[in-house]
Amino acid sequence: MSKKSFLCLGIILLFFNSIPTYAQETNTKQALDSILSSLEPRFNVQFNYASSLVENVTVHAIDTTLSLKETIATLRLDANLDFVFVSKKIISIRKKKRKLCGYITDKDTGELLPYVTIQNGSAGTLTNEAGYFEIEVNSDDDLIFIRHFGYKILQRQVRYFSKSDTCENIYLVTNHEQLVEIVVYDYLIRGVDKLDNGTFQIDFNKFSILPGLIDNDVLQAVQALPGVQSIDETVSNINIRGGSNDQNLITWDGIKMYQSGHFFGLISMYNPNITQKVELRKNGSNASDTDGVSGTISMGTDKYINQKFKGSIAANLLDVNGYIDTPLGQNASLQIAARKSISDLIETPTYSKYYQRISQDTEIENEASVRTNSDIIFDFYDTSFRLLVKPSEKDQLQFNFIHTANNVVFNETENSFGAQEIQQSNLRQSSIAGGIHYHRNWTDAFKTELSVYETDYLLKGNNVNIQENQRFLQKNTVSETGAKLITRLKLSPQLSVTNGYDFAETKVSNLDDVDDPRYILLEAEVLRAHGVFSTLNVSSKNKGTHLNLGLRYNYLTKFNKTLWEPRISFNHDFWSTFNIEVLGEFKHQNTSQIINFQNDFLGIEKRRWQLSNDSTIPVIRSKQLSLGLSHNQKGWLVNFVPFYKEVQGITTQSQGFKGEYEFSREPGDYDASGVDILLRKQLKNSSSWISYSYLRSDYTFETLQEESFPSNFDITNTITAGSNYTIKSLLLAMGLNWRTGKPFTRPIAGNEVENGAINYGGANSNKQSDYLRLDVSSRYQFNWREKTKLEIGVALWNILNRDNSMTSYYRLDTSENIQKVDQSSLGLTPNATVKLIF
Repeated sequence: MSKKSFLCLGIILLFFNSIPTYAQETNTKQALDSILSSLEPRFNVQFNYASSLVENVTVHAIDTTLSLKETIATLRLDANLDFVFVSKKIISIRKKKRKLCGYITDKDTGELLPYVTIQNGSAGTLTNEAGYFEIEVNSDDDLIFIRHFGYKILQRQVRYFSKSDTCENIYLVTNHEQLVEIVVYDYLIRGVDKLDNGTFQIDFNKFSILPGLIDNDVLQAVQALPGVQSIDETVSNINIRGGSNDQNLITWDGIKMYQSGHFFGLISMYNPNITQKVELRKNGSNASDTDGVSGTISMGTDKYINQKFKGSIAANLLDVNGYIDTPLGQNASLQIAARKSISDLIETPTYSKYYQRISQDTEIENEASVRTNSDIIFDFYDTSFRLLVKPSEKDQLQFNFIHTANNVVFNETENSFGAQEIQQSNLRQSSIAGGIHYHRNWTDAFKTELSVYETDYLLKGNNVNIQENQRFLQKNTVSETGAKLITRLKLSPQLSVTNGYDFAETKVSNLDDVDDPRYILLEAEVLRAHGVFSTLNVSSKNKGTHLNLGLRYNYLTKFNKTLWEPRISFNHDFWSTFNIEVLGEFKHQNTSQIINFQNDFLGIEKRRWQLSNDSTIPVIRSKQLSLGLSHNQKGWLVNFVPFYKEVQGITTQSQGFKGEYEFSREPGDYDASGVDILLRKQLKNSSSWISYSYLRSDYTFETLQEESFPSNFDITNTITAGSNYTIKSLLLAMGLNWRTGKPFTRPIAGNEVENGAINYGGANSNKQSDYLRLDVSSRYQFNWREKTKLEIGVALWNILNRDNSMTSYYRLDTSENIQKVDQSSLGLTPNATVKLIF
């Protein structure tokens, strides 16, 4: 073998002999602290760490060819520790942070829950709108608290959560205080559900869109439900199964409200940004509720403590509005909302249509040959806030405040003998209210709630008549103080008892003040009412059957009057897709709205509140019963509800007569019977529905010439149809409303005037033309900047521009010639909005 061959063989043997030695060196682990000691002089750096952190920690030997950054990256992976450069020469070693993630889910419904509080020691976070969260943890021993109002607190160590890389569902269980359950999801559209006690619940956090609406108008939204409508298109005249608007109990976070609309009734006065939930009860009320013999509309703000700042700024063709929800530390959050009309800055097409609708047959519109009205301004605003404070795990405090106002001002100008005189008339309608609510969980089975509120309402009109050299001042005020204590005791998983007491002191005053000839009439009444109530709540183990039996005792001190009122709601599922419901109640109320004269308060807002006197204005009492049957399967819902209602103690003044009985002051009753039917079909991205309501409602006034005749709110047939569709972030909706006309009284043909007065035929024996309206709306939302969204919306109300007659009546002119007066609905009315969400 040559020398060259020996040399090659030697090199090969040397190479293979070195391989195991190198592998042995690289697989050998060394103590981390010794490696750190060798790296400090090599790279001229200093490592800062606790000796216990690196004790017994070993790593593989470090390749000496690596740079400092590469060496640190290798150690970070091998030692499972964080190496942080405090400066170029100082490196801090810490325990590596872990992240726990997941989706918080309602165990019963499977819905993802937004804004749930996740806490690990002093660190905390909230789930986003999709129910997702991330939070840093130090070790498996960390204790995680998950809290959400209405759910049991989940307390668990990190070791008991999923160890996989995927973020899994974490389920929360409904708390005992959740006394009702959803039996029909998405009754019409997403966000409109039906509860087991017969209540309809609208959650604007999940709400999609309704035809003709771009904002989440609370009182417009409830009119989409069967059996609820407005006989004159206003939210201040909502009729539930033949009842007048004053027979509806309207509350905002438990505060009773005596005003409902802006623009004197055309839009809701409750800011949609801060009013996130609405409940409508047509029957079967809880024994804790009083007033509202026709129905209850209960509005509320969110009950969770927000821990991230959010808000919005928006403008539409009627107003500008703003909203913020900001945390105040870990245990409190504040919501503030405000809205202001833009009519004093710009007159939009929407404002013009609303103005035409409101001013019909009012002092504003009524001009004479020598008198004109000018400089007319309609204005409204509202502001509200809600403060939540959670001083401990068992206590929660809530503070509410709301202030709203409507104003109209115009100048009356008269030209006489070459001289010009200008005087101003005005009308103001406002509400201011505040409340405190204290909730305490004494144990898992026993809870209490204490509420106190004060609400004040003002309607003030100043009508100047230059021709008569007269000023007519009118004022209607309501001041009410209320308090309620509720206790809830859970006896078993299927049985609970609710008991309570409430008190209300209501003061109503009415002022009529004429300066020439001098005349002053001031009436003020006070009524104190006490109530004690109890409700037994029973449910089956499978949650398929629910029964609420309630009894309420009322005592009216002024009349020494006692009223007992039973309540019932029963709900039962059978054959997996069918549901039967029985609702019944006795109720009473002590206040009502009356009309003295059609030209009161400039003819714009004629109704004034008045207390019962238990004689000429009786305490209103009602009783009603309904039986419902539903079938819900594969996106199809069929709901059939016949009902009967009887109301005693109404007066002709409260029913808005404009014919023969306009100036009557007689007590009476009415009964209403009918059926509400709904057919709804849901697909993946759409929902379509059609509802039909039949109503037969008749008055009984024993002291009138005609003892019995159809009610002013007897709308025999009503059909509502609609459909909405979702394409990613684009929402579209179209809807149709049709109903038979409102009853009215005609003069006798051929003998219309007799002895200088209108000679009327049978009361409410005629019907106006059928009402028909087609609406469309759309809304689109997109990401504008980081953490900022932009929303735009467009709506058209009455796109057919149909001239619907809302009401008709007759008057005699100065020559005793009969004239028919028709008040029309809104014509084609556009609206648009731009909203910045942050």
